[in-house]
Amino acid sequence: MALAARASKVKRRLQTRQTDSVAASGASAPADAVDSAATGVTVRLFGTADDSIVDGPGIRFSIFTQGCNHGCHGCHNPGAKPFEGGTTQTIDELWERIEANPLLSGITLSGGEPFEQADALVVLARRAHEKGLNVWAYSGYLYEELCAGVPSAAATLLLEEVDVLVDGPYRDDLKSLDLRWSGSSNQRVIDVAKSKAAAQVVEFIP
Repeated sequence: MALAARASKVKRRLQTRQTDSVAASGASAPADAVDSAATGVTVRLFGTADDSIVDGPGIRFSIFTQGCNHGCHGCHNPGAKPFEGGTTQTIDELWERIEANPLLSGITLSGGEPFEQADALVVLARRAHEKGLNVWAYSGYLYEELCAGVPSAAATLLLEEVDVLVDGPYRDDLKSLDLRWSGSSNQRVIDVAKSKAAAQVVEFIP
């Protein structure tokens, strides 16, 4: 299904529940509603890259979460699919490593599917913003789905802390090595703040 057609279908399917979903997620709450000082919060990881230069602009701390339901053929990280795999780390442990690198431009949330662990990652993303780092995220879900509270209300909260979202499932038939930050041409590189202000998807321009 073409991306525009899928986005339109998602919008129609979720239209009747979107208002309730966003309200339940707390997306309209002030940013300081997220407790970035929370301790003991854990996340299940497939792995990390302490100084990535391919997951967004500049030098980035990339986090690959464990667990994904999308089942993309040709997945770059097939070992990240099982939810029972990986290792568990606390957000505090990850944050110590991020703070130790003064050269970082930002953090990137990838996977796996990071929005399946949104309740933990929103704490990390908020800390990154407080430190002046930008936040990128890769998701197999569409922007419209995340706005509507899919796969959970916490996903909408995490989206509020994301500066740039690369959305949509990877499609091996649309793979292109010419794409700078996405794997297949159906995926969009979205400026989240501008998209919310415009009430429509606005693609990120470096």
